[in-house]
Formats: sequence, C-alpha cells, structure tokens
Amino acid sequence: MITRKASLFLIAPAIILLGCLFLYPLGYSLLWAFRDEEFGGWGLQNFAKAFALYSNDVLFTLIIVTLSTAIIGVLSVAIGGYLTLGENRVALVVLRWLYRWPLFIPFVVAAQLMRTFLAKNGMMNNIIVSTGLMEPLQAASYLDWRGIVITFVWKQTPFVALLVAGAMASLDRSTIEAARNLGASRLRILFEIVVPQVATTLMVGLILSYVVMMSVLSVPLMINAQTPTMITVDMAWRINAYSDYGVANALGFISYAMTAVIAWVYLRQGVREGGKPA
Repeated sequence: MITRKASLFLIAPAIILLGCLFLYPLGYSLLWAFRDEEFGGWGLQNFAKAFALYSNDVLFTLIIVTLSTAIIGVLSVAIGGYLTLGENRVALVVLRWLYRWPLFIPFVVAAQLMRTFLAKNGMMNNIIVSTGLMEPLQAASYLDWRGIVITFVWKQTPFVALLVAGAMASLDRSTIEAARNLGASRLRILFEIVVPQVATTLMVGLILSYVVMMSVLSVPLMINAQTPTMITVDMAWRINAYSDYGVANALGFISYAMTAVIAWVYLRQGVREGGKPA
C-alpha cells in the first residue's frame, strides 16, 4: 500500500513543474502589473494607461469572444443533437467524419487557412462568383472581426461538439423513446429533454473555449489588420515595440479578470445546485 509520503513524492515532479512554468509566471505577472517601472513604486498607473490606450480593444475582445462562444454553443448542440436523434445514416456518417477535422489543426494554421479562404479574392468568394450568385465586383473581404469570429467558431466547435455528443450518447434512451412515442418532435426532445441533461458538460466546454480564445494571438494578428483588435495583440505590441511589460501585464491582468468572471459564474452555479462542478 502506498503511503502518504510516497504519494507526495510521486506527484512532486508534476507540482514543481506546474509551479515553475505556470504558477510563478502567473503570480509574477499579476504582481508586477501594479509596478510603475518609470517612476518606481506601486500603483494603478499601468491600468490607467492600459484603459486610456486600449479600452476599445478590451470591449472588442469581450464582444468577439462572447459572440464566438454563443455561436459555438448553438452549433455544438445542433451537431450533438443530430448525432443523437438523427435518422439518416449517410448524413450521420458524413457528419461524424467531417466535423472533427478542425480539432487537430493549430490556431496559427487555421488563421492562415482563413486568410486565403475569406480574402476578397479568396476561395469562398471565388466559389460564390463561379455559381453566378454574385458578381466579381461585389466580392468583399471578411478579414476583419467577422473573420476572427468565423475562425474561432470553426476551430472550437468540434471540441465542444465532441464533449456534448459524448454526453448525449450516454443518456438513458428510454426517456427519448418515450417522448417519441408520445409524438414529440425531435426539436422539442432536443431542447426539453436532452439539452437540460447535458447542460453541465456544455457549460464546461464553452468555458474552456472562452478561455482558449481569450489567449489566442495568431488569429487576430493574421486576420484583423485594423483597429480595434484583441488585447493579446496589444500585449505583444507593448512588449515587442516598447518593452513596456507594465502595461502588458496590466492587460494580462484584465484578461485574467474577464476569464475569472466566467469561472466564478460556473462555480456559483455548481454550488447553487448542491453538487460539484463537472
């Protein structure tokens, strides 16, 4: 039988690695966000400067990530619901084979793909023009906030859909079959029976996606070459152009706060329901 000391010894390397590579940089960044390197001392100067210069970018980031998360949730429920309740075998096989592809593509590759797909002369507009639905002069570039949302949704939907579909597949089919026997439509079964039972899993997937999208640099940097932009680009700019780690740390602190609010809502909901968050 493994003793308590032996257990601590076995997990010590993982704890040390976590502390050195995550907890220490995180604590250092949060602490030095309040350090004024120019005049010395501590205060809120970095935050005042960050909001003065990048308040629009903070709001832009919040809107983009929230909108993307909402769309991801809708699409994930739709995909998981069809995989659970769908009856067309060919469509089910194609959907299972197709929707997971973006899951294995890094964000930097996804951003490059979208640059060629959403450009004014990109693949999407060329396909639409070739079908005769649009004239070449009507083609417009989607390399702006719309491109960021499309990339985030395309990249993260498979991750959340995979979690949701797995949770739906593990449900007791008797309630679904009973609802079908009583004449309930598939849409009603999905939203009144299936979704409430997988709501916790859906929330976990959306929170993880929200946090991931908040930290992505390559997508806004490569797709949106205009202002406003996301705060990850601002942090990189402050460090690379000005070596201003104070403002960069302040922006990082703001992004931590934005993700912490979502995590707090999730934990509060779990406590209110009298159970432990999944």
